[in-house]
Amino acid sequence: MSKIVPLISSGVAGPLGVLHLPRLWLKVSLEACGKLADGYPGIGHGYDMMTINAHGLKADAVASFIKSSRPTYAQFEAWIKSQPGVKLDKATVYKHNASIMGYIHDDATRKGILSANGIPDDGSVNTGAVDLNNLDDWFEFHQAELK
Repeated sequence: MSKIVPLISSGVAGPLGVLHLPRLWLKVSLEACGKLADGYPGIGHGYDMMTINAHGLKADAVASFIKSSRPTYAQFEAWIKSQPGVKLDKATVYKHNASIMGYIHDDATRKGILSANGIPDDGSVNTGAVDLNNLDDWFEFHQAELK
């Protein structure tokens, strides 16, 4: 069975406007099918939990819904809107999105991603985690599918 590197960026939002939510849906969906590339958690401790917690969701409920229903992305957002205590007001979404875009990896993570991609760590690359994670995903995809 082919494993898939999730190529939807954390910097992408769906109709609700929540950054990272499409990537979270993709990762958990791929995990449910046994197709998530090695090294990628369905729900990890970083952006995944930031997104879940910021919007008043429960990780086990998110995973259970996706695994049992295999929803389209639009169906996933509709389910989120129906959850008790969900927080989707503009202020919450804005604060969450700012935290996603403003997150900076530690030095070791940055150096590792840049080194794997053959890019010098000389300050010439945006150090935001979203951009570095994109580089990491693209490298992993290349290694798995294009090399």
